[in-house]
Amino acid sequence: MSSIVVVIHVLVCFALIFIVLLQHGKGAGIGAAFGGSSQTVFGSTGAAPLLAKLTAAAAILFMVTSLGLTFLGRQKDASVMKGVKPAAQQTVPASPAPAKPAPAPQSQK
Repeated sequence: MSSIVVVIHVLVCFALIFIVLLQHGKGAGIGAAFGGSSQTVFGSTGAAPLLAKLTAAAAILFMVTSLGLTFLGRQKDASVMKGVKPAAQQTVPASPAPAKPAPAPQSQK
């Protein structure tokens, strides 16, 4: 299930990038005023309404698949330590016996 959502997520990601790159910037109309050609590929109204709707739809689908992948990933019991066998108990060598304190010097009277 999650692999299907990942494939859809990647396809939507590439579609979103492609749609955004097709759009013109805010200053694109100025270029046409100084001798640029008019682009009527998307009809007389231009590409803005169609591409804006496609961008919104792709962005919503991208967010939905992102949330879906998050929930699918949280449902799995994914532990970093799962399947790892504990290390064998190592014994620490005994420390040497503490040295006996030196006898206190006797005071001379």
